[in-house]
Amino acid sequence: MSAIQKGDLLYEGKAKKVFLTSDPDLVIQEFKDSATAFDGTKKDTIASKGIVNNSISCAMFKLLESKGIKTHLVEKLDDRNMLVKRLDIMMVEVIARNIAAGSLVRRLGFTEGQILDPPIVEFFLKDDALHDPLINDQHAVHLKLASMDELNHIRTKAREINEIMKEYFLTLNLKLVDFKLEFGRHKGEILLGDEISPDTCRLWDVETGKKLDKDRFRFDLGDVEGAYQEVLKRVVGKEG
Repeated sequence: MSAIQKGDLLYEGKAKKVFLTSDPDLVIQEFKDSATAFDGTKKDTIASKGIVNNSISCAMFKLLESKGIKTHLVEKLDDRNMLVKRLDIMMVEVIARNIAAGSLVRRLGFTEGQILDPPIVEFFLKDDALHDPLINDQHAVHLKLASMDELNHIRTKAREINEIMKEYFLTLNLKLVDFKLEFGRHKGEILLGDEISPDTCRLWDVETGKKLDKDRFRFDLGDVEGAYQEVLKRVVGKEG
């Protein structure tokens, strides 16, 4: 384990806590077992979720780093804690979609399961109070969330990340339906931050179509813990 120790709590979100360290450029991200949905209006606890999401996120960040994608990961410290570069998070959530599901179906009348070729990349304002509304590039620029060059950069990176992850998850017999990304600025660079886990990705079993992600919690499908553990089992098996 790294010699760097946790300092004061910097921020606590719905799924993670972020702690300062003795190095002003590094923070520790601790994964919680708490689960929320619908802008935090639905809440519960999923046993060992933090351990699962930390492990999967570390594996995914390492995969992306090996493919040339710069992330905030420094190292996995233990079951629940990850040492990361401190980011100035851009308040733009990036969603990449390969298969129609979720809000795309509700907003635009797509049929769930419809293949999206080419994939769709969308931007949302990161603001629970406003229910994370869909925004376009001009909205983001006028709200001073990012410059046009930055938006073009994160859109391009999202497409690259999507291709890498889609191919990877297929080797685990999983369809990558859609997923959320967050980016932040660090010393003049834009890095991928946050996490990549069943909390932020929709994953469907290739053979059965079973949903192995947060939708099991959102829509009371049952066996939430089992679904998360199944994804971890496949990721760990692949690493081995």
